[in-house]
Amino acid sequence: MSITNQDVQHVAKLARLNLSDEEETQLTEQLNAILQYAEKLNELDTDEIEPTTHVLHVSNVMREDEVRESLPIEKVMLNAPDEEEGQIKVPAILE
Repeated sequence: MSITNQDVQHVAKLARLNLSDEEETQLTEQLNAILQYAEKLNELDTDEIEPTTHVLHVSNVMREDEVRESLPIEKVMLNAPDEEEGQIKVPAILE
């Protein structure tokens, strides 16, 4: 598979890019080089390689949920800038 100047012109039109003839030629060459490299990767024998979703082994480290007492409302309100009827009062952001 290779990219032609017409392909580059079509994509440029879709992206509303005004490319000069020199830019079209340069992009065509660069895109073809990328495709040639991808074709080289297809030559690799990957039969013994297990499929992965990520290059590095990544796992979430999460603690178990524990039921425990929460802070009493009086202690929580000590940290609130303003309080009204047992709720934290904040400045209005909408009129």
